[in-house]
Amino acid sequence: MSYSYKRILTVQDISCVGQCSLTVALPILSAFGCETCILPTGILSNHTAKDFHGFTFQDTTAYFPAIFDKWKENDITFDCVYTGYIGNKEQISAILEGLSLNRGKLIVDPAMADNGRLYTGFDDDFVAEMKKLCDRADILLPNLTEACLLTGTPYKETWTPREIRALCSSLGRSVILTGVPCGDKIGVAICNDEDFTLYRHKRIPRSLHGTGDVFSSVFVGEYLRSGDDLAAAKKAARFVVRCIEHTDADHWYGAMFEPFLRTL
Repeated sequence: MSYSYKRILTVQDISCVGQCSLTVALPILSAFGCETCILPTGILSNHTAKDFHGFTFQDTTAYFPAIFDKWKENDITFDCVYTGYIGNKEQISAILEGLSLNRGKLIVDPAMADNGRLYTGFDDDFVAEMKKLCDRADILLPNLTEACLLTGTPYKETWTPREIRALCSSLGRSVILTGVPCGDKIGVAICNDEDFTLYRHKRIPRSLHGTGDVFSSVFVGEYLRSGDDLAAAKKAARFVVRCIEHTDADHWYGAMFEPFLRTL
């Protein structure tokens, strides 16, 4: 096996229809040349957008201990663990116990909130448990709402660059903060021990499901390739913009990212 051939475990839900979570992460990470292993946190018929006529859901928490035990029995380890949407706090506890299988970076997208509100089904207890996972992370990929929840910072619509830097610094590790308002543009803040950069890019006046998952997955793939968090964040932001711009107007349930996988 070559040094560059990474085995990644990504921990997210599967929406069988709807371009988000594992149906985004698996093809994108594979396009970067990574062996992509999965731990599904739930199985949905389709994602939860109101434009679908409901959805089915199967919780997978009960399977976690046996899966981890079998991986340990077979001496399976991972070069990186990348977590996305986690269904409940019990899953977080199990993931924390299973991190002994990780021999590389832990990258956490604390997918639990947006636009100043927690996602349906999550509460303060879930946030507290998510903080434990984030405390173990090497890199965090929160949006603005999630960063506020993790730090106890009041959410607001308008921020100065100094306030954004302070928010990132309060998380105490390398942070890639998305959804930063920058006037007529939108920004990604890249903050680590060495530097702070606010990368501003084009704001598309259209919201699509799963674009956060696209961003995080491209970031992880590029970061593992280059080791450069700023370059990875820029590549991820540009890729998302391109996908949104080329998504058909009647394709409402996700971004049409697949035609651009070859560019990764």
